[in-house]
Amino acid sequence: MKFDPVEFEVFKNLFVSIAEEMGVTLCRTAFSPNIKERLDYSCAIYDRNGDTIAQGDHMPVHLGAMPLSVRAAIQKCAMAPGDVVALNDPFEGGTHLPDITLVAPVYLARDRKPAFYVANRAHHSDVGGMSPGSMPLATELFQEGLIIPPVALVRRHQVVADVLQLILSNVRTPDEREGDLTAQIAANRVAELRLREVVTKYGRRKVERYATDVQDYTERIVRKTVAELPDGEYCYEDALDDDGLSDRLVWIRVAIRIDGERAEVDFTGSDPETKGSVNANYAISLSATLYAFRCLVSDDVPYNAGVGRVVRVIAPEGSIVSARRPAAVAGGNVETSQRITDVVLGALARAVPGRVPAASQGTMNNVTLGGTDPRSGRRFAYYETIGGGMGGRNGAAGLSGVHTHMSNTRNTPVEAIEHYLPVRILQYRLRNGSGGGGRYAGGDGIIREYEVQCDTDVTILSDRRRKPPYGACDGQEGAPGRNVLIRSGREEALPSKVQLHLRAHDRLRIETPGGGGYGQGEG
Repeated sequence: MKFDPVEFEVFKNLFVSIAEEMGVTLCRTAFSPNIKERLDYSCAIYDRNGDTIAQGDHMPVHLGAMPLSVRAAIQKCAMAPGDVVALNDPFEGGTHLPDITLVAPVYLARDRKPAFYVANRAHHSDVGGMSPGSMPLATELFQEGLIIPPVALVRRHQVVADVLQLILSNVRTPDEREGDLTAQIAANRVAELRLREVVTKYGRRKVERYATDVQDYTERIVRKTVAELPDGEYCYEDALDDDGLSDRLVWIRVAIRIDGERAEVDFTGSDPETKGSVNANYAISLSATLYAFRCLVSDDVPYNAGVGRVVRVIAPEGSIVSARRPAAVAGGNVETSQRITDVVLGALARAVPGRVPAASQGTMNNVTLGGTDPRSGRRFAYYETIGGGMGGRNGAAGLSGVHTHMSNTRNTPVEAIEHYLPVRILQYRLRNGSGGGGRYAGGDGIIREYEVQCDTDVTILSDRRRKPPYGACDGQEGAPGRNVLIRSGREEALPSKVQLHLRAHDRLRIETPGGGGYGQGEG
């Protein structure tokens, strides 16, 4: 079949549009504010082998890891037409337990095997465990919530009632969880329908050919990008503030070896896995590394399996970047993924300093709230991340008050959070002056202050409270973040990771880090 560059461009965008429509469906039909308002989900389509063809413009930390979950579903479950497999196991390609992935096969005509797969991953604001929101300061995976191995949630278009009931019986907010799961099922159904329509319109041979071509195109562009880097070894190290259970810094070290068109990213020398919950599994380390290399590509290239063909990741088993079951991992997905990104970009900056920005805030500032709503007598569990400062870059200052790198969500509007929860937001503004100085200054962080209206259990998983975001090319560091409890008019500084019980009218203020500055002097 002759390659047509115009037709290729049509198919490239067509595949992405299917993944984007999945996301729109999930957003519009979900129940929880975490999915409806913050858009904490990701969607993608895969070939018959479970390799990514295209993904939506969603969460980088989800998308780079999701192919491992898709392959686990393929290997562990024989999927018939109309089936949907659910899983959240971090050691089967998952990220952390609140992220539940739904995988569905796409059969064509009378095929005996799927021609494609579709999948989406959404963060559920509670999946059980030792604290509301399922993001505790745990010491093992079992404390963090319900572990779902690859299991059929839907068989031949019918929900498996026993499996759904098992899930709902282990969470604090079952109605909300059921609504979000059915929204995920609907999103996969939309993608399945669209893929069948495309095959009907253009023919199976052409669709499969261009799916392969899109992956090969991405591989060629990434190879070209890597080939432009000077050959050699480039090292960097940075640390997390702590693991939530001790005050010891947790170091992540990397050596990137560039050899022609290929890159090897070696995390040997990183600290061992920790007792606390900041451990990253291999899927997270792979996801963050591939994201960093994708950031180097200036062309409009889709993120798919082609990226991973160029970059080899070495993450020693039992280390902070490749923890073993049953290590606690709730914070590894959200905090360690950000530090891995900072470390990989820091090493790449030594190869091409003019192309890599200063460090962004380097944390997701995770806040979970849970209790019993006095307005309704029902349990509530809520989770959100808070934006911060973006690093300054060569030619432009960093943006202020945005989610960066492995997080790509929106904020929850004040009106929405006060409607859904017994919580008032007293402040929500930029943290002026928190960005690092330089020729191109880092962006400012955010101040968000909550006042709870009833007894509320809170967990904070944050970072960059001790080690600030680094500057680049002699730019200054961004300001570290701060967590503050305000009770009876008195302020108490809180550590970066903490669980606490708030009483009615207690206040919690989160001040997020600013981004590092780029270059000497004033912009």
